[in-house]
Amino acid sequence: MKINVSGHHCDISESVNEDIQQKFIKIASHFPTLIAIDIIVTKEHGEYSAEVATKYEGTSIAVKGKGAVMYPAIAQASKKLDAALKHRKGQLKGDLHDKPTVTTPEIAHEIIQGMDLT
Repeated sequence: MKINVSGHHCDISESVNEDIQQKFIKIASHFPTLIAIDIIVTKEHGEYSAEVATKYEGTSIAVKGKGAVMYPAIAQASKKLDAALKHRKGQLKGDLHDKPTVTTPEIAHEIIQGMDLT
């Protein structure tokens, strides 16, 4: 899996890049069909945000984590991406099961008409 990391108004140091690789490799091991993850770390008005975007099974998934410090913002985005991917995987698994058939109950007045009340 390819992890693309870029910074906007902040520098991505080697330690930050290693931390990002470590967090998102764990997600890649749970979802082996992921091909690429794009991560953009920005700093605006003293607040860091980490935007993560990927495609999973034909659906685009994007999450965002914010924080006053860079590392917690990245961790928050990682957790949100993991939850979103699990949700999508559950939707795909749920579509494989047979749907229950709906049986319509008999209407009460039809039952009464069929009864012999004499």
